Amino acid sequence: MNTKQLFEYDKKIACLIAGVDEAGRGPLAGPVVCAACIMGDSYIEGIDDSKKISEKKRELLYDRIIENCLSYGVGIVDEKEIDKLNILNATKKGMEIAVKSLHIMPDIVLIDAVKDLKFDYKQKSIIKGDATSYAIAAASIIAKVTRDRIMRDYDIQYPEYGFAKNKGYGTEYHIAALKKYGACEIHRHTFIKNFINEQEV
Repeated sequence: MNTKQLFEYDKKIACLIAGVDEAGRGPLAGPVVCAACIMGDSYIEGIDDSKKISEKKRELLYDRIIENCLSYGVGIVDEKEIDKLNILNATKKGMEIAVKSLHIMPDIVLIDAVKDLKFDYKQKSIIKGDATSYAIAAASIIAKVTRDRIMRDYDIQYPEYGFAKNKGYGTEYHIAALKKYGACEIHRHTFIKNFINEQEV
């Protein structure tokens, strides 16, 4: 769907919507970042599932969303918590933090795929929500841009893994670096065990 169709989906619900999405469930390193966003009647052309948008355009849309939304919140759960909780529970925790960080109370929270979050608001899980709901798509952009910036910062600290380009995902270059250098502080040990031996972790 295009931006207008995403916007119209939300308007049919006819109440104050918070959209919730995450970035970083699949990478081998770094945090999972979740965002909640209430757009209200603010319409920004180009908002869509963050995976369908170029990095440059996401950065531009991020600024416009932050400037024009009614409220937004971000929840960041690091790699150590991911290893402790598992990625699904870490994602839920991040989403709950993001929603509870909102300064406005939504009437309903629309969530991309994840179910049964712990807060008092009415909630609805939508499969492929970032390609269905305008508010979820906006949240997906906030989450993605926030996480990408974190990973670019980590690239300065750990340049050998190529985090600025791969954002922690298991690219051929990243896996080769893992095998050569072993794990760094931000690797998810429960994820990388499939790629390197335990003694290398």
